[in-house]
Amino acid sequence: MEPSALRYEERLTAPKSWWLIAAMFGVCGALILLPLGPIPMLVGLVGAGAIAMGVVSSYGSVRIRVVGDSLVAGDAKIPLAALGQPEVLDPEETRAWRLHKADPRAFMLLRSYVLTAVRVEITDPTDPTPYAYLSTRDPHALAEALQGARAL
Repeated sequence: MEPSALRYEERLTAPKSWWLIAAMFGVCGALILLPLGPIPMLVGLVGAGAIAMGVVSSYGSVRIRVVGDSLVAGDAKIPLAALGQPEVLDPEETRAWRLHKADPRAFMLLRSYVLTAVRVEITDPTDPTPYAYLSTRDPHALAEALQGARAL
């Protein structure tokens, strides 16, 4: 396998219910402008709906990738050499690491609607970040990709 090959990729898309809520924001915008007439009502429907859907799309567009010798999570790019063993977290442990076990210095790419995660120690002595917490729908595949990429 090439050193720059993609070993894992996941997009943490927002749940379908969030899209429904965004559409309801459009309806609310239309209802607010309804007394002003049909044209302002349509502008409110399209404008408020587009803004709400843009926010949902932006929040749900974050990606996690293992490419070459790096873990790319959101805007962060972490060399695999700086990572320890990945730890797969079940839903209960995922919640605990989001709340009372969380370290404020940690890199956390978390999405509350994703019930599982992977926690990876950061072993670089010059980096004050103790670990990376990554919400993922397939924690075992991400952990395997991290271990497999480090083995090469």
